[in-house]
Amino acid sequence: MREQAAIRCVLMRGGTSKGVFLSAADLPADRAARDQTILALFGSPDPRQIDGLGGADILTSKVAIIGPPTRSDADVDYTFGQVSIREPVVDYDINCGNLSAAVGVYAIEEGFVRASEPVTSVRVHNTNTAKVFVAHVPVRDGSPAVEGETVIDGVPGSGAEIVLDFTGTVGAVTGRLLPTGRPLDRLHVPALGGSVEASIVDVANLCVFVAAADVGMTGAEGPANFTAAHLRALVAVKDAAAARLGLSADGLVPLPVAVAPPLAYQTFAGRDVRPDEVDLLARLAGGRPPMLHKTFPGTAATCTAVAARIAGTVPATASARARHDREIRIGHPGGVMPARALVSGGPPWTVREAGYFRTARRLMEGHALVRRAVLGAYAGARR
Repeated sequence: MREQAAIRCVLMRGGTSKGVFLSAADLPADRAARDQTILALFGSPDPRQIDGLGGADILTSKVAIIGPPTRSDADVDYTFGQVSIREPVVDYDINCGNLSAAVGVYAIEEGFVRASEPVTSVRVHNTNTAKVFVAHVPVRDGSPAVEGETVIDGVPGSGAEIVLDFTGTVGAVTGRLLPTGRPLDRLHVPALGGSVEASIVDVANLCVFVAAADVGMTGAEGPANFTAAHLRALVAVKDAAAARLGLSADGLVPLPVAVAPPLAYQTFAGRDVRPDEVDLLARLAGGRPPMLHKTFPGTAATCTAVAARIAGTVPATASARARHDREIRIGHPGGVMPARALVSGGPPWTVREAGYFRTARRLMEGHALVRRAVLGAYAGARR
């Protein structure tokens, strides 16, 4: 054990993602030292992450750092990190909406919030976006409930429903719902030989939406038929939107999302999805290096639902036949994800409701061992 350091960690599933939850108090105060510790814990960089806890997939190479709240309107601080698989980088410029559901469960189980039946509301300060969202966690016998009837495409079985309220996360990155002030912009994208229409919307996570046809896609692609050309096109749109907003092209935002009207398609698990099951199709590329998201991020779903309720945006056009209620059913490579949004006015627009539901549970708890030789000079840099 002398050659390895023990770090307490909890492995949790939140929605269609899985992540390692760490206490902020157990990590180095210095950011470089902290990131070195996390990379060593995950076994990055390595395409298999074979010498660590990473799952070699964008959905499972995630870390959540939890600590006491640093603002009075929150119960807990939560920092999300997307741990690169192939590069020695931990990205902090986005939030994970799927893991956000697990944060509420973790906060109750770790004593940050006292459990109250039948539902405990946990106010979570996401430090990545400096916004507070609320996780409404079902509680039974003094603990977060696990069993329930809620089914999520991309997750086997069913579980207890956790409702995520992201209404207070408008302007998560830019401070504005529509960063350019317009529901539709034309972006110059040299890689596509000209310009494309796009909608840049900022709620829960900053996203740029483009019609799938404008990037050579149908919108029904899955991992098997999502090509390198599709990926390059989406990244080019992302880079153009980042340039329009004065953001670094090296970051993960804005998240590029290709949308299309409903079509029949097959999920990567082999289920046939009918056009009448969805209001629009959405395909998102993210991560480092970027790749097709096999399901759909919760925060991006929130942003998509809100955008679909703003007349003139690309998602609103794609979902023109949507039912006139608060729910938008998003068809993604793993199935269908409902999200809720209520938007009034315009312009300016006001987000009255934004959120979705997930399930989550604790998978493992204990101590992970990190090689001191990998940590190098950072091995002793503990709080």
